[in-house]
Amino acid sequence: MATDGSKIGINTRLAHSGNNPRDYFGFVNPPVVHASTVLYPDAAAMASRSQKYTYGTRGTPTMDALTLAVDALEGSAGTIAVPSGLAAVTIPLLTFVSAGDHLLIVDSVYHPTRNFADTMLKRLGVEIEYYDPRIGAGIAALIKPNTTVVFTESPGSNTYEVQDIPAIVEAAHAAGAIVMMDNTWATPLYFKPLDHGVDISIHAATKYPAGHSDVLLGTVSANEACWKTLYEGFCTLGCCSGPDDVYQVLRGLRTMGVRLEHHQKSALEIAHWLEQQPGVAEVLHPALPSHPDHALWKRDFCGSSGVFSIVLKGGGQKAQHAFLDALTIFGLGYSWGGYESLAVPVFLGDRTIAKGSYAGPLIRLQIGLEDVADLKADIQRGLKAAAEA
Repeated sequence: MATDGSKIGINTRLAHSGNNPRDYFGFVNPPVVHASTVLYPDAAAMASRSQKYTYGTRGTPTMDALTLAVDALEGSAGTIAVPSGLAAVTIPLLTFVSAGDHLLIVDSVYHPTRNFADTMLKRLGVEIEYYDPRIGAGIAALIKPNTTVVFTESPGSNTYEVQDIPAIVEAAHAAGAIVMMDNTWATPLYFKPLDHGVDISIHAATKYPAGHSDVLLGTVSANEACWKTLYEGFCTLGCCSGPDDVYQVLRGLRTMGVRLEHHQKSALEIAHWLEQQPGVAEVLHPALPSHPDHALWKRDFCGSSGVFSIVLKGGGQKAQHAFLDALTIFGLGYSWGGYESLAVPVFLGDRTIAKGSYAGPLIRLQIGLEDVADLKADIQRGLKAAAEA
């Protein structure tokens, strides 16, 4: 919102949220504060901790600039910044689940989230159950008296199933459980979880907010009901981010809107084109009318990002590897959201429910900021190699 109460555009909000240059002698970027120790004016202030900043792990002006900017995007009561996207998953889970609790997780979840649940959370006595990403309101049948959290991710990692988040939220809240959502794919620009009833919004800021493949960071944003508990958990675990990383993400945030728009446009053009290419059995992109969840995506989302998968028409791993090895512009590397295009093989062997029935091997594509014609030519090299494998 502008100072007069009128609504302002998203790119204006991205450019100006989080700090006031007049607070820093007119400099448009906030200072990068390297801090552990913070001094108090006297013993009484120290005893009461009555000043805003008390210790480096609990916040600095640099941290506040980023978290306030994210709050403006998420509509959240508060946000924490942590050292990685995975930390943005583990910290709220450690904060809100306890031994003996039942945790529901979507089966198309980011693999490191699954690994954390199947190893550390199970060892700590948490009961883990995975559910079908298309379950919708049917999740009510899986909720137990000890279900405390429903963990969602939409669209799902690698296979891009879209969840009916409002229906899941309604069922979870009726049973007293909270809902967390990994919203890294859409960012709060294209889907605002808290507006759809989600309690905790999780984002790997390593991806689109940072945008340059050079920094690791995660953000977790909470509604009013969950913010105090989330912040206390964050302080207890002491898992804070370094000021230089925080600053780089804040800087990346300023251009995220225009970058994401370019990712979206290029990815959609390539996805439509791939549907017509020989050797491609299926394109898994929820913004395509051919996607089984397209109507649900269109109802809840206002845009799509630059990551999707393709299914090769047969060939197995040999064809999958031939496709990848033939690429010259697409890099073979994990993560996404940076300026460069990437491709990785998709493995679904760890899933228990959402294994799908695909005509061939899957490959995930991250469409970067390169020229579309060059990316198409590179993909054609890969398809030719796969066909000949």
